[in-house]
Amino acid sequence: MGEVILTMKGIDKSFPGVHALDHVDLEVRRGEVHALMGENGAGKSTLMKVLTGIYTRDSGTIIYEGQDVTFHNPKEAQEAGIVIVHQELNMMNHLTVAQNIFIGREFMKGSLIDDQKMNEEARKLFNQLGIDINPAEKMGNLTVGKQQMCEIAKAISHEAKVIIFDEPSAALTESEIEELFKIIRDLRDKQLGIVYISHRMDEIKVITDRVTVMRDGGYVGTLITADCTKDDIINMMVGRVIYEDPKTHSMVAPDAPVVLKVEHLNAGKMVRDVSFELRKGEILGFSGLMGAGRTETARALFGADPKESGDIYVNGSKVEIHSPEDAVKCGIGYLSEDRKRYGIVVGKTVAENSTMASLKDFLKGIFIDRKKENEATNKYIDRLKTKTPSVDQLVVNLSGGNQQKVVIAKWLVKNCDILIFDEPTRGIDVGAKSEIYHLMNELAAEGKSIIMISSEMTEILRMSDRIVVMCEGRKTAEIDIAEATQEKIMHAATLR
Repeated sequence: MGEVILTMKGIDKSFPGVHALDHVDLEVRRGEVHALMGENGAGKSTLMKVLTGIYTRDSGTIIYEGQDVTFHNPKEAQEAGIVIVHQELNMMNHLTVAQNIFIGREFMKGSLIDDQKMNEEARKLFNQLGIDINPAEKMGNLTVGKQQMCEIAKAISHEAKVIIFDEPSAALTESEIEELFKIIRDLRDKQLGIVYISHRMDEIKVITDRVTVMRDGGYVGTLITADCTKDDIINMMVGRVIYEDPKTHSMVAPDAPVVLKVEHLNAGKMVRDVSFELRKGEILGFSGLMGAGRTETARALFGADPKESGDIYVNGSKVEIHSPEDAVKCGIGYLSEDRKRYGIVVGKTVAENSTMASLKDFLKGIFIDRKKENEATNKYIDRLKTKTPSVDQLVVNLSGGNQQKVVIAKWLVKNCDILIFDEPTRGIDVGAKSEIYHLMNELAAEGKSIIMISSEMTEILRMSDRIVVMCEGRKTAEIDIAEATQEKIMHAATLR
């Protein structure tokens, strides 16, 4: 590691009802990958927004390349060489790769945009990163992993000296993560300072040099990664020890009734002849590699995407589900992997989001019974331990993990008996994960039935009573948890 390039000292930031940052420190050196960790709501994103000028700090200092600085917007930070690669990619799918990289900074030939020059410059960036992407390709045709590489190339094009990676591996496959790490190590070797925000503990040990931990908006401490254990980091993050052992046997009674039966479901090329059963009180895990068709199966079942053929039975009766409204009437709730697109309305309050799926239950004449709505919302704020100053807080102001809890609350208020949890802990810290795991087990014990789609093998083995494995749109295995191993699941996930 080289000299210190960035120091944030005593950063303080408050919003109405929330003390988001309480005298936080962060130091980044040239040629290091510095992890920034903490539970959802710990203040990591807020700290980065203060750094890049999205928020104005209330107090504290930022020293960058030896100078006391204040950036008033992200453009100023970019021009100084501080760039964020966001978890939720901000790409325009209808434009080419090169057009996305240089948007707002296009090369011109007279009064016309010089696409040839932009393609050439983009190709130079890709060569520098050692990746093979066609700059003239439409962005929407690339995989999420390739889009992530384009976002990194865009950061490099700003002559970045500090790059902040916000949950960069959340939607990537194992091979794409390896490619990402290769690029990050190369950037480190070129003496860039890198801030790496992630909840994946195994990644932190592999890719980072130091770890700074935040908790409840405050600075807890900084550790040298090689000298600490995962338990050391977890204890700093949550202030308590968390033990999550794999499930060794199914918790479902052998004679538990079948609440959902799907036969020969077909929907596009990603759902081909899928059949399975879900029992009362069961957590049925859906495993498979990226692109296996798990989410597509869930969306077809929920009526979010049209099915071509197949039969669906709820509690023994055949049902026709052509829309999410039909599914909800059948007692099925769906927690989407893309919560901001399908799960919540960020411009509305916690209460409005929590009662959205069951609004007619809160009507008094033509008006909403606010007292009843607030009582229901507060019940699940308490149960889910959602961090929000009140039911009237806008969801956009909550952390990712707390937004996820609001989506869960929406379906619990609706009292759905069948719940589809699609990547329920993606982008969520270890403490919030543990809370959601306990909640899912409680719901199953109460008789709710859960389909859980997860790309995390440890999560599948920890939570599932039975596991359905998919590959390229087809079910390739069904394994009881007592017989399940990582090897068996991976073998089935790679069958052709």
